Amino acid sequence: MSETYFTDYEDLEIHELMLKDRPRQKAYFDAITNNKHLFKDKIVIDVGAGTGILSALCAQAGARLVYAVEASNTAKIALDVIEENGLTSIVKVIHSRIEDFVLPASSEKADIIVSEWMGFYLLHESMLNSVLFARDNFLKEDGIMFPSECSIFVAPCSVPSLFDYWQLVDGVKMERFGEKLRLQKSKKPEIMQLNQHDLLHEGVILHWMSLLDINAEELNEIRFKEVLATQTAGDHQGFCIWFEVRFPDDSVLSTSPLAPETHWKQCVILLPQNACEKLEEKSPVAFQISMKRSANDDRKYDLEVELLDPNTEEHPVPCPCHMTKCILTEAHLKMMDTS
Repeated sequence: MSETYFTDYEDLEIHELMLKDRPRQKAYFDAITNNKHLFKDKIVIDVGAGTGILSALCAQAGARLVYAVEASNTAKIALDVIEENGLTSIVKVIHSRIEDFVLPASSEKADIIVSEWMGFYLLHESMLNSVLFARDNFLKEDGIMFPSECSIFVAPCSVPSLFDYWQLVDGVKMERFGEKLRLQKSKKPEIMQLNQHDLLHEGVILHWMSLLDINAEELNEIRFKEVLATQTAGDHQGFCIWFEVRFPDDSVLSTSPLAPETHWKQCVILLPQNACEKLEEKSPVAFQISMKRSANDDRKYDLEVELLDPNTEEHPVPCPCHMTKCILTEAHLKMMDTS
């Protein structure tokens, strides 16, 4: 499976897609070039260097030595890029898995690890394990990670492209086709771009991690349970999952529907037809999500969403939903604040 994964990344059109993703490129460019004081005279390891563009940016930011470690044959492209930019005295392209990389005996450990490791819904492809291996084996105790932390978000949503569109297509009713299409798509998460009006809530953090502290075992399964109140009325047809990563200077790369579109888009889990419903503003939505590493392919995750009964689940306090118990609790808290 690993060999197929690395071979896939020899397709230059995949790299074209990533390199033309302006929010992605700008986030890394800004995070590196705006922090030259962190890179000056430092040793950097770029895990999964791809075409070598991040390694080149690190060198241009003042790094003393950059190890561009790339497992696929794209390492040859990276070497071309480094040679083309006259950076061969600083950037050493290593054609190797990071797990097989051996730091030269004459070299210190790295001051900084840079990597663009994120997949769909953050964890798809599970390249993060390799980044953590590099951290544990090659990063100084006071070293820095680029990015340094990340968050996965989830929100209830509408999916008009899979529902409303099929009501009437050029004057032809196609709702039955739409139902069959949704049934097919509901068997796996759908990678698609939503817009901000499709969200029924701005999103809550499903999982947060510091890349200096997280360990690989913690990534095997993530569970999250929540009761939230919708912030706008609309058709609840699924759950939207996205992520953001944060760099040491607090700059952020976001894949939210509220942010400019990226090649990651969002991950949407469709609800069964009989579970979809129209919701008013401040309607309670109770749910549980699990993200579990697949038993058949450790680079993928099985995602499951379970709708819960908001009448029996414990709500946050205060809770802005329109259920009587939450309205009374909120009123009681306001009375206590004014007394």
